[in-house]
Amino acid sequence: MSRRLLIVEDDADTRDFIAKGFGEEGYVVETAADGREGLYHATDGGFDAVVLDRMLPGLDGLSLIKSLRAAGLKTPVLMLTAMSAVDERVKGLRSGADDYLVKPFSFQELHARIEALLRRPQEAEEMPMLTCKDLEMDLLTRKVTRNGHEITLTPREFQILEYFLRRKNRVVSRTMLLEGVWDYHFDPNTNVVDVHISKLRRQLDEGGDAPLIETVRGAGYMMSDG
Repeated sequence: MSRRLLIVEDDADTRDFIAKGFGEEGYVVETAADGREGLYHATDGGFDAVVLDRMLPGLDGLSLIKSLRAAGLKTPVLMLTAMSAVDERVKGLRSGADDYLVKPFSFQELHARIEALLRRPQEAEEMPMLTCKDLEMDLLTRKVTRNGHEITLTPREFQILEYFLRRKNRVVSRTMLLEGVWDYHFDPNTNVVDVHISKLRRQLDEGGDAPLIETVRGAGYMMSDG
């Protein structure tokens, strides 16, 4: 499965240069042009790594990283900066950045540093159980139960359900599912998402249980615990 990378950089040329390079390396890339937009994407998208500019409009890079870490997100962050002073690098690392690269830089070095971050052992899940109402998903045993009864899912159905549970109480569009679960783009008119959601719903709601996945007209779907 392709890695997902978020690039937060206000300079369009630099942003496009990085996005093009990682796209050619097989990454799924999203971009943001200011700090607030970057924070929104970083807390919502399930990225494998973030490339973050130090100086950003709206919300600077240090504040963005602090917000991510305060929210409990451990996504690796590589900070880019034109500031080469040692104390500036120390500030970035102490704010929660995992690596630091001074501009100007070569794409080869940036790529190598991101690959090195992604090779680091990941910390174990603090909460290996995802829940919604009477539904429980154990990420360690890959067991799904509803009201105490085990539900047998295919690997793809498990992926879809996990995607919903991690975005509980938020609208999930068909495009988000295509990119987040299938990891590539289909024809926008394809019904592959609807077919899988329909089957998953039957699995989850078998026996007359209240529906867990709601259709949000014109927007997509939502799993709500309200």
